Amino acid sequence: MSEAGEFIDAALQREGAWYRAEEMRLRHAESPGTGGAAAAHSGNRLQYYGSSVGAVRGTVRDALRRHPGLTHDEVTALSSELWDVPVFERRLAAVVLLQSRVAVLRNTDLTRIEGFVRTARMRDLVDPLAVDVVGPLIEGLDQQSRARADAVLDRWVREPDMWLRRAAVLAPLQAFRRGNGDWERFTAQARIVLAEPAGLEPDRTGPDGGAAREAVALVLEAVAKSRPELRLPPGVAGLESSAWD
Repeated sequence: MSEAGEFIDAALQREGAWYRAEEMRLRHAESPGTGGAAAAHSGNRLQYYGSSVGAVRGTVRDALRRHPGLTHDEVTALSSELWDVPVFERRLAAVVLLQSRVAVLRNTDLTRIEGFVRTARMRDLVDPLAVDVVGPLIEGLDQQSRARADAVLDRWVREPDMWLRRAAVLAPLQAFRRGNGDWERFTAQARIVLAEPAGLEPDRTGPDGGAAREAVALVLEAVAKSRPELRLPPGVAGLESSAWD
């Protein structure tokens, strides 16, 4: 393990508490399509140190102060090092690390992030990866690199994995909140997601709370506030929203 990885892991364990670990385990196990059942199905059941979100963020911040000159390759390698051990706080630390250094990321890093999303299988990890990493990453790319990144997200939204579809839909959420965002691309994604039968988990592991469809609703809610003139076209149906015709 790298020096930075050892520092983060040791700090997270020191900040842990058994009662928080149990609370988090129960909360994730009770969330549809996440935590317990889904993780057990994939053979990758998460463990918990019981560190608070604030402690995770503070630990990553301290690690970056200790190692201020981390290169792109060092940042991405450290994120994988943290993610590879199935402990929730380590994986959240990997997300926070990428959030903190999103300016150094490249369109090719979407391959690594895709692997994270596929194994995350819970909103508490997928959503910040999509909203705070993938979205800003794509916004910071030049035109050619952005076209390649957009093609990756177009593939994600057609994947059988509902979490990849959720990530693709949520990626432009920050942009829409600022009154920007590619409405035409989002509309095309919404058509694909909402064309699926509601209530079925697309990866065929069982009942689902509609994670990808829920993501569409979250973006529509943001659009209704920032760009109320936008409406989904009449042919798109499946959710109740003020942004719906």
